[in-house]
Amino acid sequence: MSKRRRFKQTLSLEDRLAEDARRLREEAESLPPGPVRDEALRRARQAETGAHISEWLRSPGLQRPD
Repeated sequence: MSKRRRFKQTLSLEDRLAEDARRLREEAESLPPGPVRDEALRRARQAETGAHISEWLRSPGLQRPD
């Protein structure tokens, strides 16, 4: 059985998702209107949403169920 490769992340998940969203938006700006550009924008929105959800889940106000 092969060993699992593990990586020590230097940036938080929120930072990595925000950076990915920024990169995808820049990529979309350079593309002509069409399905490829729409896909890049969709993926950017998904990354931003994921960052917000992750941030919300880690917030101190969130209560665990009893």
